[in-house]
Amino acid sequence: MIQPPLIGQYGTNQKIKNRILTDNLPAHRNFLFLQGPPGPFFYLLGQELIVHGAQVLRINFNGGDEHDWPAPATCYLGRAANWTLFIDRYFRQHGITDLVLFGDCRPLHMAAHQLAKLRNIRVHVFEEGYIRPNWLTLERNGVNGHSSLPRDPQWLLETAKSLTMPPPMPPIVASLRRRVRDTTAYFTYSAWGKLSLKYWHYTAHRPGSIAWEGIGWILKYVFRRRSFNRAQQILKSLNGHSYFLFPLQLSSDYQIRDHSPFSSMRQATDWVLASFAAHAPPDAKLVVKAHPLDSKIFGWGPYVRAQALKLGLRDRLIHINGGDLQSMAEKSLGVVVVNSTSATFALAQAVPVIALAKAVYAMPGITHQGQLDAFWGAPQAPDMKIYEAFQRVLHARCLVRGGLASESAVQILVRNSAERLLNGVD
Repeated sequence: MIQPPLIGQYGTNQKIKNRILTDNLPAHRNFLFLQGPPGPFFYLLGQELIVHGAQVLRINFNGGDEHDWPAPATCYLGRAANWTLFIDRYFRQHGITDLVLFGDCRPLHMAAHQLAKLRNIRVHVFEEGYIRPNWLTLERNGVNGHSSLPRDPQWLLETAKSLTMPPPMPPIVASLRRRVRDTTAYFTYSAWGKLSLKYWHYTAHRPGSIAWEGIGWILKYVFRRRSFNRAQQILKSLNGHSYFLFPLQLSSDYQIRDHSPFSSMRQATDWVLASFAAHAPPDAKLVVKAHPLDSKIFGWGPYVRAQALKLGLRDRLIHINGGDLQSMAEKSLGVVVVNSTSATFALAQAVPVIALAKAVYAMPGITHQGQLDAFWGAPQAPDMKIYEAFQRVLHARCLVRGGLASESAVQILVRNSAERLLNGVD
């Protein structure tokens, strides 16, 4: 068992010690934390659970995990092939009742998840929010393509009758500097853990070079002002023009790798651009928006411009790196996504959306149900009664308020996540 909160780089968590989430914490709750998002969130959440009487343990896989969890923990130094039997033995030896992880498709997480189900251990999966900003996803047993949320409009309408939307609240504070700092630190310590041979057997779940990704994040921060100004110029040029919006996702995201028919975001982009060139109205433009967390040094701009020339689209195909996604979606004719949760920005404004792969919101009455080729000419708008029911159910079952990109956002997220973990109904 981890000892009570330690003084370290994230402080003692004193601000949240004075709150009482529940007076009736179920007996024998042993939480095991695996990898979380870069930064202090998982560590602080673990300390909050300890304050309320739970036992908390942690397994680190690399130097970044060790840096982000400045408290006693088990370091897994073995091969991936030996992980399954190791984690099963760990579950039994420590009496684990709850498994907490960020993302359910990472190979080590997936194995632990499957073993936990065999041992009747509760599995709590965090992920970036289904609805953004201000929310993160927290679901039992799986997220995204593994979510147990029914894709049935009638079930949503019936279930939502007893539910209400959260009241209006101030926006969650977010800072790119904070996200860059946490991510860069995590990858730097991960690389050092590998170079020092301590975590020699660890293989990152994300493809590509950790070093290059870290450099990309630094450059992204350095040139953020230039990117912002360029995005503003492009947005002004769109005034008065009809356009569709295609928000890019990350090729490293398991939403693309495991939950879509595409092997990469570039392959998905080629597919969408070819359809647009052949079937979209001649006066319509397609805006390809970069993902805000894409840290590739060589970005999408040159590639999109090359494809515009190749497909004869020229000024009808526009790449933008920045800008307010919600505003862009609201003013568009429709939004094309693979399975990105950015679709919810459009759906909230009754703007048509087509999802090319499995998504929690992809169902009749919410998204366009026909082919992409037909979407350009006759996009189907969402039934707002069904979408509003979907939102109420999502907030009740799958979302926790808070964020990862500021101290206040993390504190809010810790408080709400701990309450859901301790008091949530199965």
